[in-house]
Amino acid sequence: MSFRDYLNNLQQLKSVTQIDKPVSLHLQAAGILKALEPTPVFFSNITESAFPVVGNLLCSKGSFSDYLGIPTSEIIPILTNAIKHHTTPEVTVDAPCQEVVIDQPNLDDLPILFHCEGDGGRYISSGVMIASHPEYGQNMDFHRCMQFSKTEMAVRVVKTRNFDTFLQDLGAVDVAICVGVAPQILIAGATSVEIGVNELEIANALKPIQVVKAITSDLLIPAESEFVIEGTIYRDKRHAEGPFVDLTETQDIVRNEPILEVKCITHRKDSLWHALLPGGLEHKLLMGMPREPTIFREVSKVAKCLDININPGGCSWLHAIVKIRKEHEEDGVKAIYAAARGHHSCKHIFVVDEDIDIYDPLSVEWAMATRFQADRDMIMLGRERGSSLDPSAEPGTYETCKVGFDLTAPLETQGKKFKKVQFPPVDLSAFID
Repeated sequence: MSFRDYLNNLQQLKSVTQIDKPVSLHLQAAGILKALEPTPVFFSNITESAFPVVGNLLCSKGSFSDYLGIPTSEIIPILTNAIKHHTTPEVTVDAPCQEVVIDQPNLDDLPILFHCEGDGGRYISSGVMIASHPEYGQNMDFHRCMQFSKTEMAVRVVKTRNFDTFLQDLGAVDVAICVGVAPQILIAGATSVEIGVNELEIANALKPIQVVKAITSDLLIPAESEFVIEGTIYRDKRHAEGPFVDLTETQDIVRNEPILEVKCITHRKDSLWHALLPGGLEHKLLMGMPREPTIFREVSKVAKCLDININPGGCSWLHAIVKIRKEHEEDGVKAIYAAARGHHSCKHIFVVDEDIDIYDPLSVEWAMATRFQADRDMIMLGRERGSSLDPSAEPGTYETCKVGFDLTAPLETQGKKFKKVQFPPVDLSAFID
C-alpha cells in the first residue's frame, strides 16, 4: 500500500478534512494542521504551488496499527521482528515516482512549508533521506532540510548518526530525499539500527515495497514515492541552518550545517506533498514509537515486560512508561535501569503494573499517587549525557539528570489494598431509552 492508497482509505472512511479555499505555505498551512490535529487534512488549493498538500496522517499508534491491520499491542513485536528479520525489496524499472523528471530543478516550485514565526526558512521535515557507503551499503533516516536557494538546502546532520559517518568518511555523499512515502517506510526510516542495516529492508518486512534505481545515482529508492529530490551533500560546504521548531515544540538554535546541492527532482504526474508538522503528533509518533522495541528488549532481560509507551507528554522522546508483570519485589527498579539502557535520551522513566493503562495519563498519575513513595521508589540514575533536544540540558554537553519512578505496588501488601475496585457492569439500555 502506497502513501496515496493510505490517504484514499482515510478519505473513504470520511476521516480527512478537505480544505479547498486558498491556503498559503507561509504559516497558514502549518497553523491549520496544528488547529485540526490529529485530524488528517488535505489542502487542494495551495497559493504558491500547483501541488496539493496532505498532513496529520499518522498521529497515533492506533493509526499505524490500523494501517498494518493489527492490534496496537502487537506493534512492538511486529516492529521488533522486522528489525531482526528484514527482507530485500523487489526492484522495478517502471516507477510512479519517476513519471516526471526535472533535470533543471527549482525548489520554489515545491510546496515546502514555512511553519512558524522565527524559522530560518522553508523546511522539508517529512522526507526520508537515502544514502549509500561503499562499505556499509544503504542507509535511510530523517534529516530536516532548510531551503535557502532554488537548488540548495542546509541539512541538519546529527553527530554520531550513521549518515554522519558516511559524510565524514566520504566528504560528499549522493542522496535522495523521498517525500510522500508509505507509513512503514516512515517508521523504518525513524528506527535506530546498527550501521550496515538497510532500513528499506525493515520497511519491506513490515509490508512489501518496490524500489527503483535513482536517476542521478545508484541509490535504490521507494518506487511509489510522491516526490524524490536527488543531489549531493558536501561535508565541507556549510550554511546557517535554523531556527526550527523541534520535537519539544521549542525553537532549536542556528548551526552551520552541510549543504545539499539539488541535481534533479522527480515526481508522480499527480503528486501529493506530505507535510510533517514539526513538534506535532505525527512527528512525535515517528520519533518515539521506533524506540519502544529497544526499551522492550532491555526490560525483558530483567522482568516480564508487557508494553512500552514513549508518550507525547514527554515529547515522545524524554519520557518512557513501562508496563511490567511484577513477579519479584525488585522488578520495578531493575526495569528502570534496563529502560535507561534501551533509550539513552530518556530522562524520566515510569514503571507501572499490568492493571495501569499506559496510554491514559490519569491512570499513570493514579499509580504515582497511590503506589509511590519518593524516598523509597524514586531512583536517581545520575547526571550523564541526555538529548540535544532537551532545552533544560546543559548547553554543549547535553548533560541531564535522569530519574526513574517505580510506580508498582508491593507484592507484600501488609493488608493494604492497591487495586481499583470495579463497579458492577450494567446494561444502560434497560434503564434509559
